[in-house]
Amino acid sequence: MSNGGGGRSYHPQSISIREFICHGGAGATAGAIAATFVCPLDVIKTRLQVHGLPQASQSGVRGSVIITSLQNIIRNEGLKGMYRGLSPTIIALLPNWAVYFPLYEQLKGLLSSYADNSGQLTIGANMAAAAGAGAATAITTNPLWVVKTRLQTQGMRTGVVPYTGVLSALRRIVHEEGFRGLYSGVLPSLAGISHVAIQFPAYEKIKSYMAKKGNTTVDHLSPVDVAIASSISKVFASIMTYPHEVIRSRLQEQGQARNTQVQYAGAIDCIRKVFRKEGVSGFYRGCATNLLRTTPSAVITFTSYEMIRRFLNQVLPPEAKNSEVGRRSDGHVKPWPNNRGNVEDNKLSQTHSNKDYTIKSH
Repeated sequence: MSNGGGGRSYHPQSISIREFICHGGAGATAGAIAATFVCPLDVIKTRLQVHGLPQASQSGVRGSVIITSLQNIIRNEGLKGMYRGLSPTIIALLPNWAVYFPLYEQLKGLLSSYADNSGQLTIGANMAAAAGAGAATAITTNPLWVVKTRLQTQGMRTGVVPYTGVLSALRRIVHEEGFRGLYSGVLPSLAGISHVAIQFPAYEKIKSYMAKKGNTTVDHLSPVDVAIASSISKVFASIMTYPHEVIRSRLQEQGQARNTQVQYAGAIDCIRKVFRKEGVSGFYRGCATNLLRTTPSAVITFTSYEMIRRFLNQVLPPEAKNSEVGRRSDGHVKPWPNNRGNVEDNKLSQTHSNKDYTIKSH
């Protein structure tokens, strides 16, 4: 993300094709890298959400939940079981981050008039940009997340004909459940927008604080600083919003068992039954595993994204020059001026020539 997300020296109201490639390409690549690294933990987290704690080992000694889960997966499904759902995860993440980051930047530009006295987007405006981008990507990629959940949990079901792959799962879900099946758990997914609405503003504020403390700009923060900011914001957002993931996973997974009665009639029914049967702790099944997965995933994603985007900004040829006013190099937002032509832009440029504004060239 740009200088709210760490990047460009300046944020126009409408991002160019070059900027879209930089943000989208970096986001998709970073998401795929992170998904591959943490896939085994993602499999464990999903199974804990859906099926609860694993049974103790044959020796009767219960050790770490993660270790026990890994042992069960390897014993019953082999190493291949550790990467169940990786294909749909990557397929979903490619458009997810490729769309999310550019759209997030676009919305921040459109909301640039809601800057506070210090020139930064207000928390409310930042949350609105993150939520808007999150809603668009959640609706677009929900079918692939349904497939991912089904593939990761089908090894634990007996008497169910397994899906052979992503396309097989998509075809069978549509045939057996209709298109509605592809959007199982979409309401909890939309509720999960609260996650990015918390994470991204927190990430922006932490980076801004670290840049100010280090007497630099967010665009020049080191990879270590980016990693610290991304990990803190991710842990905070995950703990605050984790229960929706449990509800979403259970709703997405239940449609696979066609010969059994549907356990949950919807999101509200699922919440009631989980609370009645398992209490508050039921909404945090797999939370520790999730933090072990999402924290390094966020670090890898955001740090890779920032570094790849900066690299693309350097190697991609610039577009035709066009003076614009937008985001300063320190990550602050400057209100978008009225469209009065290049003369007004040039005057504004000269007025602030001694400040840290930079005119972005497309």
